Amino acid sequence: MMRPWQRGLYAVTDSALTAPEDLAAQVGAAIAGGAVLVQYRDKVASPQHLEVARAILMVCRSRHVPLIINDDIALAATVGADGVHLGRDDATLTAARQQLGPDAIIGVSCYNDLARAFAAAEEGADYVAFGRFFPSPTKPHASRAEVALLQYAKQRLNIPITAIGGITANNGGALLEAGADLLAVIHGVFGQADVTAAAAAIAGLFDDGAGQRDRRIIGV
Repeated sequence: MMRPWQRGLYAVTDSALTAPEDLAAQVGAAIAGGAVLVQYRDKVASPQHLEVARAILMVCRSRHVPLIINDDIALAATVGADGVHLGRDDATLTAARQQLGPDAIIGVSCYNDLARAFAAAEEGADYVAFGRFFPSPTKPHASRAEVALLQYAKQRLNIPITAIGGITANNGGALLEAGADLLAVIHGVFGQADVTAAAAAIAGLFDDGAGQRDRRIIGV
C-alpha cells in the first residue's frame, strides 16, 4: 500500500530563507498547509543545526509527518530523523542504510540522470528526485531536467518520483501529469509571506486529481 508520505507536497527548508529560531514554526505552518514530507536542509552549517533539527523533528512527530535530513547521515542518526537525502557528492546509499537501518527513508538526487536513478532504485533507495524543472532561485545554475524525463522514469521505476526546482502552484500540475509523485518545494513554500497558504496551494494540486494516471507505486 502507498504510504502517506509517498505522494504530496515535500517541503524543503532553506536556512537562507528562514532564521533558525523560526524554522520549527515555519515547518509547522507548511504541514498545516498539507506537506506530507519535510526535509531539513542547512547548506550553511548553522551552529544551531542540532538544536534546530531536534525542534523540527518534534513538530513533525506531533503531526505524524516524516523528517528527512539533507546530506548529513550523522545528524539524522543523532536526532533520530526518519531518513536522509543524498546528493552526488554525499555518502553512499549503502553507508546511509548501514547507519540508519532498514526502515529509514533514503532519497537520492538524480538531477537529469536516468541511469543514476535506476542505480539508486537497484541499491534500495526509497525515492529518487529529478530537477530542476523550472528556473530556481535556490539553485539558479542547476542542470535543467525535461518533463519528458518524468514520463520515462515513471514507466521504469516502482519507487516514488520527486520533482524539484522552481515549482509553484501554477506549474506543478504539469509535473504531476508527467508522473511525479512528490513535489519538492523550497522557495515556493518557505520563501512566501504566508507559508501555510503557499503550501496549501501546491498541496491542492494533488486534490485536483493531477498526476493520478499510471500510478504504480508498490509498498516501499
